[in-house]
Amino acid sequence: MATFFKTSRLWIVDYTWRGAPRRWYRALPAGADGAEMLANELADVQGPQARLVAIRPATPEEETDYLHGKAPRHIVCPTGR
Repeated sequence: MATFFKTSRLWIVDYTWRGAPRRWYRALPAGADGAEMLANELADVQGPQARLVAIRPATPEEETDYLHGKAPRHIVCPTGR
């Protein structure tokens, strides 16, 4: 992928929800403060039952896997729905 066409960055949010580990992938505009935005969004969406573990930019390998559909499917939903 040519970097000059890339206008977004993939972020990975690791957190627990009611004690169970979860992972969330989110693409944000390049240059956005992903850590702050995603921490606030996690608190808004999941509320006090979620505990943030880590927020980080995806590695190039993780981005490639995500773009090719090789990321774990339904990672947030333990039932796979």
